Amino acid sequence: MAQNVAMTEIERQLPLGDEIFLDHVGHFVGDPQAASAALARAGFAPTPVSVQVAPDGGPTGTGNVCAMMARGYMEVLFKTADTPLGREFEAGLTRYSGVQLAAFAIADAHAWHRRLGEAGFRTRPIAPFKRPVDTETGSDTAAFTVARVEPGEMAEGRIQMLTHHTEDTVWQKRWLTHPNGARGLASIAIVVADVDEAAARYARFTHRPATPTRAGQSIALDRGRIDLVTRDAFAAALPEIAIPALPFIGGYGVTVMSLDTAEATLRQSGLSSRRAGDSLVASFPEGLGRGAWLFAERSDASAF
Repeated sequence: MAQNVAMTEIERQLPLGDEIFLDHVGHFVGDPQAASAALARAGFAPTPVSVQVAPDGGPTGTGNVCAMMARGYMEVLFKTADTPLGREFEAGLTRYSGVQLAAFAIADAHAWHRRLGEAGFRTRPIAPFKRPVDTETGSDTAAFTVARVEPGEMAEGRIQMLTHHTEDTVWQKRWLTHPNGARGLASIAIVVADVDEAAARYARFTHRPATPTRAGQSIALDRGRIDLVTRDAFAAALPEIAIPALPFIGGYGVTVMSLDTAEATLRQSGLSSRRAGDSLVASFPEGLGRGAWLFAERSDASAF
C-alpha cells in the first residue's frame, strides 16, 4: 500500500504569533448517535458525547462528538438546550444538515477579535467556552476562547476564530489513531454565488491573500486552505453531491497515511468512493448530512 505522506505542513498542533490554522470543521446534525456511528463506519474513531458549558456554568445550547486528528479535527454538533446559541443552531439546521462551521486557530483570540473589528466586521463579545472531557485518568475540562462575528457577516455558517488553552486535554493520544489512516484537516471547500466577493471577505477575515484558481479562488493559511468555488466548478468536481442552497460548505480535505487503506476501510463498511486525480472522494454517510470528504496523502492536494 502507498505510504507517500507529505510532511510539508507545520508539525505543531497550535499556532504561534500571527499564524492561523484551519483548526476544525463542524457538522450540524439532529441525531448525535447516528452521526457518531457514521463517523465510525467511515473509519474514524469518534470521541464520547460532550455537552458544552458557558462561563456561568449553564449550557451553551450545543454538544458535540469529535474525530480528533494529529492536525486539527472534525466536530459533530447537535442541540442540547433552548438557548440563543441552540436556537441559532436549529435555524442553521433548517438550511441543510452538513458542515456549517469552520474554525480557525489563532494564538490570541482577543487580538484577532480587535483585528476583525478593524477589518470592518461587526463582532460579538469575546466568548470563553469550556466542556467536560473524560481522560484516561479521570475528568478534565477543555477550555477555549472564541472570537465571533455577528450573524450575517459570514453567510456561509458559523465562521470563527478560537484560541485553545488545553491542548493535551483536547488532543488526547488515544483518539488520534483512525482505522482509515486519517492524519489531519487539510482544506475546506465552500460553494458561493459570488467568488470575488467571498474571496475579498475571507481575505479580510483571515488577513491572508486570495489567489485565483480554475474553480474560483483559494486562500492559503499557515496550515490548511480555504477553497471558494463556483456552483458549476463544484458540480463538475463532485457531481454526486447535490447543492441544497448557496452558500454551501460542500466538503473538506483530510490527509491520510494511504489512499489504499482509506479506500479499503470505506469499502469494508459498504461505503462507496472514487479516485479523482490524487484524491479519494467519499460522500458523507447518512447521519453526517450532505457533503463529501476529499481524502489525500498530500496536504496540498485539491479536487478544485
